[in-house]
Amino acid sequence: MIRSEQQPHHYRTHFGRPDDGKTGWSIWGTGAYLPDRRVGSEEVSRALGLDPSWIERRTGIRHRHVAAPGQAASDLAAAAAGRALRAAGVAAGDVGLIVLGTSTPDELGPSTACRVQALLDAPRAAAFDIAAACTGFVYGLQAAVGWLGAQRGPAPYALVIGVEVYSRFLNGTDRATAALFGDGAAAAVIGPAAAPYGIGPVTLGSDGTRAGDVLIPAGGSRSPASQATVGGLGHTIHMDARAVRDFIGEIFPRLVDEASEAAGIKPADLALVVPHQPNPRLVASLAAAAGLEEAQLAIAGHDVGNIGAASLPYALHRAVRTRRIAPGDLVLLAGFGAGVTWGHTLITWPPSP
Repeated sequence: MIRSEQQPHHYRTHFGRPDDGKTGWSIWGTGAYLPDRRVGSEEVSRALGLDPSWIERRTGIRHRHVAAPGQAASDLAAAAAGRALRAAGVAAGDVGLIVLGTSTPDELGPSTACRVQALLDAPRAAAFDIAAACTGFVYGLQAAVGWLGAQRGPAPYALVIGVEVYSRFLNGTDRATAALFGDGAAAAVIGPAAAPYGIGPVTLGSDGTRAGDVLIPAGGSRSPASQATVGGLGHTIHMDARAVRDFIGEIFPRLVDEASEAAGIKPADLALVVPHQPNPRLVASLAAAAGLEEAQLAIAGHDVGNIGAASLPYALHRAVRTRRIAPGDLVLLAGFGAGVTWGHTLITWPPSP
């Protein structure tokens, strides 16, 4: 059922809702979109008054992509979703749900997912956003699987998308954020899968007492836009870099341990671990603490930076395209982000039809 962009396939029939206890849900196809403009870390380092190699040495990020003027989150998301649909061989008209994770929506309302629905021409789809920051894709999977399982009769497909246009919300003089963030989108089509393949239970969590670790403080109901908030850069990302680094160092090994224990396996049994990667070098350095070999990690942030809710699905998409995943492989998705939020799910990768 899994098809990359390089392996298009077209399906002529709907599968029924998996109500026989022998079928579930899995990823049929993935897609991604990066804006054309690519900015090197040397350029960003110089703009910050740093040594040209400073960013790459500390983060591993070589490049990031920046949206063009007038290019919004919905534009990036629709492009990625369209590619995922083509990879899956699914028509937009057969999509019943669009779930979109983002911290940088087109506007405060309506949902960016509704904008994407219109761009895709997916009239059957219900559409909504999820505000779980960089964990948005994992939260979106839970929403999609729950919705698909509740449908009566033939179930249409679901689209789960992660997208960010962080470049519109950066303080160019703040090395903690300007060095890391980029723009991009990635998406996955969710459809039926025969047992034992498919998406396992999705485990989610959050700790709202740490909501101030990473945030855009102005623009909402607590601090609406004003001359003061604009002048004070309240509409840019504010991040406590030390707190975030400590959170990543604690949560990533914990997610791997929890998922492995729940599945009755060892971390070494995982064919691939796809983490969120706000700092590729930092995440890779945690492999041993998580009981993993670095080769088990799908790291794709070197050339895109931190693209938030799109980071994890983008890395997954790259793994699919480069054929790092084989049928029957155990693939762990481990997300974490602002809120703070976290989530994980284990996928038993299905074979192609």
